[in-house]
Amino acid sequence: MSSTRTLRLPALEVLQGPSRRLYCFAVDGKLLPSFTAISRLVRLDKALLGYQRPEVLAHISEIRKYLESDSPLLPNAIVVAFDGRITFEPTPGGRDDGAVGRAGTLLVPVDETWSDAEKPGWIVDGQQRVAAIRDARIERFPVCVVGFVAASTQEQREQFILVNSTKPLPKGLVYELLPGTESRLPSALERRRFPTVLLERLNLDEDSPLRGMVRTPTMTTGTIKDNSLLKMLENSLSEGALFRFRSETGEGGDIDAMLGVLKSFWGAVEEVFRAAWRLPPRRSRLMHGAGVLALGFLMDAITDRHRQGGAPTREQFRADLEPLRDICRWTDGHWDFGPGAVRKWNEIQNTPKDIQLLANYLLIQYKALVWNRVAPDDAVR
Repeated sequence: MSSTRTLRLPALEVLQGPSRRLYCFAVDGKLLPSFTAISRLVRLDKALLGYQRPEVLAHISEIRKYLESDSPLLPNAIVVAFDGRITFEPTPGGRDDGAVGRAGTLLVPVDETWSDAEKPGWIVDGQQRVAAIRDARIERFPVCVVGFVAASTQEQREQFILVNSTKPLPKGLVYELLPGTESRLPSALERRRFPTVLLERLNLDEDSPLRGMVRTPTMTTGTIKDNSLLKMLENSLSEGALFRFRSETGEGGDIDAMLGVLKSFWGAVEEVFRAAWRLPPRRSRLMHGAGVLALGFLMDAITDRHRQGGAPTREQFRADLEPLRDICRWTDGHWDFGPGAVRKWNEIQNTPKDIQLLANYLLIQYKALVWNRVAPDDAVR
């Protein structure tokens, strides 16, 4: 015998654009977990699954206590993405003459035996409010809900980004979602979409020297902060080694060629500075934001020196980095930036001033030790 039943919820159907429909309705918040799920960000192998942030227990506790007070009010609507199993029945005789909305009943299937993955709805916004209502010691608490039908998980992610990009959501979480989206996003996010694709590939590709080393909201064991590597990629895409591979519009480009340069360079960095590789930033300024960004500028300079012969190989990068081994103080000693500018290795901070200081030092030393002494063809050894 089937255990599936149907919730019949009075609703207002609102037409947005040429074909998109929203469903506005009220429902007891205690019922929401019976037909909606909270999809949290997890990774299975290389695939990013879900799109919601983890529950923030302290915030949920605060909301729950408020709900248990004398006169609570939650005026903001919960936003839910439905799959194609919901249906809308217009009220007989209701308006259907081009008006923006019409009354009716939303039919939502419910089955207590379903797992979260089988439920017809996913919460796009309001996760913590729903969790607080679920846990609150109250009999019922009606809430407003705005629902829409999403054709795919990708569309749900896109709506999640658009809904949450104006809220204090961790930027790393939004950035990690960007590679899986295709629709047009706000300009600030649009500019970061392509760099995040490169970042994801560097963190996941089996042949990447940075595989598993970038710390993101779903890969918390990484060594390098995702934002540091993103800034390095953006700098190079703007006017560095990766710029030559960009498309004419500047919104994409030859990703395989870019990854070839990046993997070759960082593979060479691993070889030359192996003692400082994979250590936490507090023990190695190579893995620190300042080191990553400064090395990014050095990658651009080495690529520029070899521009006549195409993109440098890993061996060419290694040969150009080798003379710098003895003047770098990634894990101990002092950086000799010049008279009156000697700094202990771990005094270099992730600030614009220190990043510029370190980058200028590496570029000056590279020019003196390599560029002005060795012809590009002689650098491979």
